[in-house]
Amino acid sequence: MELFDIYLLNLIVTVAMFITLVFRAWIELKNFQVMWKEAQWRRLYETVGRVLLAEKDMFARVEGGGGLYEILCKIFGVEPIEGKIG
Repeated sequence: MELFDIYLLNLIVTVAMFITLVFRAWIELKNFQVMWKEAQWRRLYETVGRVLLAEKDMFARVEGGGGLYEILCKIFGVEPIEGKIG
């Protein structure tokens, strides 16, 4: 009966280790998903910032475009190009 008890204990320890590994993998997956979303948002902000800086003259042609341009620059963390719009 002692050998059976050792095998049973080994099985319990192995199952517990497997459950722990699955739980840790699930946590790592969640962390990776959060980091991936963060990287996508950062890339989007950089792209929108470049578009804002490149299309400043488009805002100048629209009534109230100066205020909109400044607000969008603040939202996307871009330093506005000096000069008055509209």
